[in-house]
Amino acid sequence: MTQHLDPRSPWVISTHDLGKRPGTMRQMSLTLPAPADLGVDMIGVRKDTEVELDLRFEAVMEGVLVSGTAQAPLSGECARCLDPLSSDIEVDLQELFFYSDEDASEDDSLMDGELLDLEPTFRDAVVLALPLSPVCRDDCPGLCTECGIKLAEAGADHRHEKIDARWASLQGLVSENDNDQEK
Repeated sequence: MTQHLDPRSPWVISTHDLGKRPGTMRQMSLTLPAPADLGVDMIGVRKDTEVELDLRFEAVMEGVLVSGTAQAPLSGECARCLDPLSSDIEVDLQELFFYSDEDASEDDSLMDGELLDLEPTFRDAVVLALPLSPVCRDDCPGLCTECGIKLAEAGADHRHEKIDARWASLQGLVSENDNDQEK
């Protein structure tokens, strides 16, 4: 199945200057807008934020080998206390884009003439590197399971009286008897 890429898309790169001459190489530094829906439940890269790419394109016998790094800002929320958080992620990229589907297997990336699309490679690298449970700090105590208050703000003495369910019905009897004796 041949794909047709839009040369105006920011993530579609032309390799015209490499030709199909193995050993030809070019380096590029790019700033591209982040694609939509790039993340997991608690954290991700917001659409259109700037992604910094430092890439090397090498012509090889089968196609073009792209390698390098990508940096992007992350935003989301702490999995423990639900506070907003932001950080940066840096991922390594390496993908061989085949000239024709004759040399490629089903999961390999193909070129469309002289064009290649970096977005799927970037997307895969970022999503695999994202933490499934991001935290605002390593020692974040989270929320109280009883009342939902942030334990970091509540202090070390935050507690709830726990009554064994087997004795709970006796709780009311003790209170009533205490009130009768006071009269």
